[in-house]
Amino acid sequence: MKLITAIIRPSALETVRAALEDFGVQGMTVSEASGYGRQKGHKQVYRGASYSGGLVAKLRLEVLSSDADSQAIVDAILAAASSGKPGDGKIWVVDVAEAARVSDRSTGDAAI
Repeated sequence: MKLITAIIRPSALETVRAALEDFGVQGMTVSEASGYGRQKGHKQVYRGASYSGGLVAKLRLEVLSSDADSQAIVDAILAAASSGKPGDGKIWVVDVAEAARVSDRSTGDAAI
């Protein structure tokens, strides 16, 4: 199993969600995140003075997948979230040793 984590622009959420649903993803976790990278944060103007806000609002998506589906899910997120500009986000994939669904106690791929 794999845990796919994607940091995306909030404006890309509905497009990414639709792409994942079209692929057959049954669920995902979405949480608010903030950070910076090559986009370098944003500037705010207050009373004529410019201030660096430093952190940019993003969303963190987490999707648990089978090993076989992980690359296709990453590709779907890339296609849906990419504008080609800095700040589109980041995706990483890590191995998951075990997973369990609490409601019916299924484990492994059956818990996805």
